[in-house]
Amino acid sequence: MTIGALCTKEVVTVPRNATVEEAAASMRVHHVGDMIVVDTPGSRVPVGIITDRDVAIEVVGQGLTPAKVTVGSVMSGPLLSLREEEGMLEALSRMASRGVRRAPVLDRDGHLAGLVSVDDLVPLLAQELAEISALIRRGQLKEARRTEDTFRDEYAM
Repeated sequence: MTIGALCTKEVVTVPRNATVEEAAASMRVHHVGDMIVVDTPGSRVPVGIITDRDVAIEVVGQGLTPAKVTVGSVMSGPLLSLREEEGMLEALSRMASRGVRRAPVLDRDGHLAGLVSVDDLVPLLAQELAEISALIRRGQLKEARRTEDTFRDEYAM
């Protein structure tokens, strides 16, 4: 399955010149813990990401005034961006190599198509592993039955 099919399509964005206070208020309204940062309102080209953790540690924890700090000064970037057509395992591998838990998903034109997080992918991986486990178990049971049948045929006289 592709990342484009798995990602969250409704992504909240914030312009880089917005204040951290504005970003935090928007996070609260939209019930999200992160926002993709864009250059201008309405743009669909990601330039960074800001998380609730960034707000807490980089701004509040430093004693800064959220109304005076811009999103652009605390956002994380450059971003690891994923392509819609990437597979889940490829995306997870790239995210792990960069140590990121979330990544924007871009369409063919480089515009924001969605957002994917490790939290989105873990349940899907668990389901796939359960299916593989069931397949292995069925194979083992089939082999055991075949061995029993062979043994019974050879020694049942």
